[in-house]
Amino acid sequence: MADRNQSLSPLSRRRILQYGATLGGAAAVSSFVTVEALAAGKAKVNLQLGWLASNGIMGEVVAKRTGIYEEEGIELEVTPGGPGVDGVASVAAGHAQVGHLSSSPSLMLARSAGIPVKAFAAGYQKHPFTYFSLESDPIRTPKDMIGKTIATQPTAVILLRALLAKNGIAEDQVEVVKMGSDMNQLMTGQAAAVTGWMTNTNALKVLGDGRVDMMLWDAGIQLYANVYYTTDDMLANHADVLTRFLTGTARGWGEARKDPEAGVDHLVAEYRNLSRESELEAVGAVLGFSFNEVTGKEGWAAMNPANWQAQIDSYDELKQFKGETPTVDDVMTTDILDATESVRKQIG
Repeated sequence: MADRNQSLSPLSRRRILQYGATLGGAAAVSSFVTVEALAAGKAKVNLQLGWLASNGIMGEVVAKRTGIYEEEGIELEVTPGGPGVDGVASVAAGHAQVGHLSSSPSLMLARSAGIPVKAFAAGYQKHPFTYFSLESDPIRTPKDMIGKTIATQPTAVILLRALLAKNGIAEDQVEVVKMGSDMNQLMTGQAAAVTGWMTNTNALKVLGDGRVDMMLWDAGIQLYANVYYTTDDMLANHADVLTRFLTGTARGWGEARKDPEAGVDHLVAEYRNLSRESELEAVGAVLGFSFNEVTGKEGWAAMNPANWQAQIDSYDELKQFKGETPTVDDVMTTDILDATESVRKQIG
């Protein structure tokens, strides 16, 4: 899976206006979920990804290819993201009905900028973002970073700052250098740690058996990953479509959990650029982040308002919000989770 830290970057209201103009205006394109489609019992839903298609949408692929979405009255279209693609702008302008963000802070930053988007589910209960080091110079706790050089992606520097602040470490006690998606700076001794996603098994192979992992979540910064979001308008006027979409998605992830190998086969059949061997190696981690003790109690895709509040507080303390500091109700809702509770709990 490609590195997806790019999704942490701030979002521009200007980009949304540009999308609206291109598509004929947000009001016009918001009718993409048409009255006729709803009357016919089927709604076409465009899912805008924050990054390239990967194992993070395995459940969606399973639901699409096995007819689950069709049973729920949903016709799913997936639009990949990637470099230069502002997925939140696309959703806000009405080009897509649902968006998929790699990391929850992007949603908070967008809302602070006045963009009317809101999270309604979390695909990963723990964020896979991790600091990787080697046994020869291990970093197992944030305190181990003191006096060391840490390489991280440009858009993830704020995560390191939040981690240091959370653990009472002054920023000048750690040297920060920028990196791309490979692990070269760690292997050549230029940095004591590099960062990436635990689900990116291809990139991690180079580190071998001497790898030491310190997850951002375990170090005190507990973000959600693979966040599902939509607009205020969709929540107000098409909650039934979102409910059917999330029901189908939950069922798809449930099937992937029952038979991971079949889930991988569906994924690589849909996206032929993906390697079956690599995805089989990654599927255990993917399912591990999707299902845990929280989903066992509250169902797949559950979100905790208190967790969102802690994220808001951290970003507010670091003065990351350019506009007003958003509230929990601004950035997330449990309405769609509540409407799908019975199905999700069966799957969690």
